[in-house]
Amino acid sequence: MSEQDKQKHKARMQAHKEKVDERIAQATEERGIVIVITGNGKGKSTSGFGTVARAVGHGMNAAVVQYVKGTWPCGERDLLQQVGVPFHVMGTGFTWETQDKETDMKAAQAAWEQSRQWLADPQIDLVLLDEITYMLTYKYLDVDDVLQALANRPVHQSVVITGRACHRAVIDIADTVSEVRPQKHAFDAGIKAQKGIDW
Repeated sequence: MSEQDKQKHKARMQAHKEKVDERIAQATEERGIVIVITGNGKGKSTSGFGTVARAVGHGMNAAVVQYVKGTWPCGERDLLQQVGVPFHVMGTGFTWETQDKETDMKAAQAAWEQSRQWLADPQIDLVLLDEITYMLTYKYLDVDDVLQALANRPVHQSVVITGRACHRAVIDIADTVSEVRPQKHAFDAGIKAQKGIDW
C-alpha cells in the first residue's frame, strides 16, 4: 500500500470514527430495552442465551422462561443454572407433539405467570422470553396482557423475546428488532440435530 493510499484510508477511518463518536455522545438515555429476535432462520434462541450469558458475565441478574421447549436436555440451561440463573420451562414441547391444546394452554399460562413475576421484579436485570412468539400466534396468551407487563416492568430491566412470526404489536414497542433469515440448514440436507450445536 502506498503512502498516499495509507493517508486516504486513515482519513476515511477518522471521518467514520467522528460520526460514530457523535452518535455515541448523543445516546444519553439510560433504561432497559426490549429486544426482539425473530424470523425463520436458526439462531434466535442462541442469540437470546448469548445475551443472558453476557449479562451474567457482567454480574447482572437474569431469568429465563422457555416456551415451547419440552423436557429434553438443553446445554444453555445446564450451563446457566450452574451460575444461578433461574429457569421456568413450559415443558410440554412442540404443539404438534402434544396434540392437546388444553394442556398446552395451561402450560403456557403457567409459564406466563412466572414471566409476569420476573418482569415485575426489580432485582432482575434481564428476562429472556424464549419462543414466546408462538404463544401469541396460537392465542395461548393475550397480546395486550404481554404488552402491559412489558410496559410496566422496572425501568432498568431489559427483555429479550425470541421466536418466529413475532406479533406486530410487540415489534412496534420493541427498541431493537433483528430478523434471522435462513440461507441453508443442515436438517434440510438430512443431517440430524447435534448435541452442542442444535441443543
